[in-house]
Amino acid sequence: MEVITCFADLRELARRRIPKVMFDFALDGAHEQLTLRANRRDLSAIQFRQRVGIDVSHRSMATTILGQEASMPLALAPTGLCGLYHGDGEVLAARAAQAFGIPFCLGTMSISPIEEVRSSVQQPFWFQLYAMRDRSLTQSLLERAIAAQCPVLIVAMDTPIPSERYRDFKNGLSVPPQVTMQNVWDVITKPSWTWNVLFGRQRAYGNLVGRVPGQDQRSSLLRWIGKHGEVNMRKLRNLDPALTWRDIEGLRRAWPGKLVLKGVLDAEDAKLGAACGVDGIIVSNHGGRNLDGGPSTISVLPEIVAAVGDKVEVLFDSGVESGHDVLKALALGARACLVGRAYLYGLAAMGEAGVTKMLEIIRKELDICMAMTGTCDLRKVTRDVVRSSTLPRGISCDH
Repeated sequence: MEVITCFADLRELARRRIPKVMFDFALDGAHEQLTLRANRRDLSAIQFRQRVGIDVSHRSMATTILGQEASMPLALAPTGLCGLYHGDGEVLAARAAQAFGIPFCLGTMSISPIEEVRSSVQQPFWFQLYAMRDRSLTQSLLERAIAAQCPVLIVAMDTPIPSERYRDFKNGLSVPPQVTMQNVWDVITKPSWTWNVLFGRQRAYGNLVGRVPGQDQRSSLLRWIGKHGEVNMRKLRNLDPALTWRDIEGLRRAWPGKLVLKGVLDAEDAKLGAACGVDGIIVSNHGGRNLDGGPSTISVLPEIVAAVGDKVEVLFDSGVESGHDVLKALALGARACLVGRAYLYGLAAMGEAGVTKMLEIIRKELDICMAMTGTCDLRKVTRDVVRSSTLPRGISCDH
């Protein structure tokens, strides 16, 4: 593929270069994938208002996200197993984001640990926390994030228990990757991936290896995560289903930086989060990977923005694949967007250069959309940018 022009090109290149089990892990949604499809359907249905006769010779994408200056309203979302798409994947993605001038968020279930990523970049990054049943482990993760000077803590609220994604079941996804009769040919025909990942520095959950009480070996960690040595993602049993608003209040007292809740889809929950003193809310359905049959994120974004007003920053996640999507989310009230799948495909396709390429594509698309809609400053975008008649059902047409 000589010319890469869009998200679909990077996705296709990734499909060729990594094993099916990893490609499907990024691609798949929960159960029947109704919510996953709704994310794209509702975003795609929104139409822009093309405007003419407006001086758009000077356009600015610069903004601030949770107090951090950014070259455009975009951040790299926390994604699990990033380092299994390319060796040292989290480090490469963090470097690409830093060079581009946007935030990077490291996930709890990353392959590279917090300390390794921090030592590889000049600026601190955000950290996403999964609350664990073992509260001492959760506390340890917090302390390590503070030591790494992470300015933002994102708490994942939408995964009280593991979800089910059928492709992962069928492919036998495991951490670290296991070479079996089922996937041996797939691995053999992906020599670049094999070299980068299977012989890389990290192949297990870097933030958890050696940190789990009573467990100090990878094999022991895998038994802790699952049972009988199985490590399928669906077996992850140590997430804490008892996480409540009282815990968020405790985190607010303990965390010295910005505190953000990820996975909010209901206006009432947004109000409760704001009452806890959080700094931001990420409207997200986990990319359609957790609750199937829930709403698309773009369809609930305006009501959540209205519910919290200017008390907290509202960010948008799930389904973002282009600069067009970013402008649509901003038009409906988001401060910025997070992108996950798209940068994973870029990473899988070309390593750090692939993440950079993905960001360049989004920036170019966003710039064109700005010019064609008469938008000069992304900090001043309103709903006038889109055609009200094309908004998802239930969204008020009032500007």
